[in-house]
Amino acid sequence: MTGTSGRAVLVTGASRGIGRAIAKAFAANGDRVAVNYRTNDKLAEALVDELPGEGHLAVQADIADPDAVQRLVDTVAKAFGRIDVLVNNAGVFVDHPILSSSYQDWQAAWRAELDINLVGAANVTWCAVRHMSAGGRVVNMSSRGAYRGELDCSGDAASKAGLTAFGQTIALELAPRGIAVASVAPGWVETEMTTDYVTGPGADAIMAQSPFGRVAQPDEVAGAVLYLASPGAEWASGAVLHLNGASYLRC
Repeated sequence: MTGTSGRAVLVTGASRGIGRAIAKAFAANGDRVAVNYRTNDKLAEALVDELPGEGHLAVQADIADPDAVQRLVDTVAKAFGRIDVLVNNAGVFVDHPILSSSYQDWQAAWRAELDINLVGAANVTWCAVRHMSAGGRVVNMSSRGAYRGELDCSGDAASKAGLTAFGQTIALELAPRGIAVASVAPGWVETEMTTDYVTGPGADAIMAQSPFGRVAQPDEVAGAVLYLASPGAEWASGAVLHLNGASYLRC
């Protein structure tokens, strides 16, 4: 990996929300960014055009599709010559309360969240580390729900808990190659995915979860990811950085 900038960075699920903020943070740092998206090519291309610097690209792939994942990583590695940083940000969040969901909806929600949030991220990582050398970084987007649970979305919490465990396990496996792996576990973040929650009837209760009386902004999460992917963060490998505004505290 070459210094603190000029790296080759792949961010999954980067066309909007937290992923978008992450892509912008890396580009502002002088890195080349591959913006992965699933369906919204216009948003992804607009983001690439907006990013400072040169050499960025948008690459379509459904992270739930193993073959698409391999094509995604191969495309990015060919364009950049290598992959220095992988950010596993792509994810879905589906309400599925156990007492009121139909059995069919329950299964669909669990399958979607496991396929993208956990298995998809694992597949992207398997492919990406084959293009990484010493100094490489993997940052996984976990969740507060992996630790304290979140009402009506048990599949999301379980998938994020699995993602955290996966990250800590491969941190052990990849350290001898000089590749560090860490996770970020945000609480509520104001994005397109959470708009109905943080502006709807239950917004006050959500804001009150933090003593700051608000939820996080995507840029705050992006800053943490940028640090964990930095050359100076090797000793944070295996760590989970909790970003929840003191709404949930762990010893």
